[in-house]
Amino acid sequence: MQFSFRMPVAVHILLCIACFQKEIKVTSTFLSGSVNVHPVIIRKTLGQLKAAGLVDVAAGVGGAKLKKAPADITLQDIFQAVEEEEDLFHLQENPNPACPVGRNIHALLNGRLQTIRGHMMDDLRQITLQTLLDDLSKRTA
Repeated sequence: MQFSFRMPVAVHILLCIACFQKEIKVTSTFLSGSVNVHPVIIRKTLGQLKAAGLVDVAAGVGGAKLKKAPADITLQDIFQAVEEEEDLFHLQENPNPACPVGRNIHALLNGRLQTIRGHMMDDLRQITLQTLLDDLSKRTA
């Protein structure tokens, strides 16, 4: 199973905004050059981050700015802003009811997958954007 690339892109965007917002206007063109994806993807992601209350985005060349301090933005906040959490684990909707496995797969996995998702959300909540900025600073020193 492969997760979407939306969350890592969103983290990349937020790190760039945090690093550069005081020096330059952080535009979708600038961000697309750093992330190396099309500006449309950047603009869509910025829209999701704005809707989640994580960034302010000025139209045109106004640029993006963090709306919260990096220590107050967790990876869980970012994940929930850009990912469809309910689709984290998607079971086959119509398994064969004549098969004992197919008939029982939902009952076997639903609760367990909810527990795994809960653990993952707990782990994401422990890491802040500030943690990543601190790690980035060590790597670029």
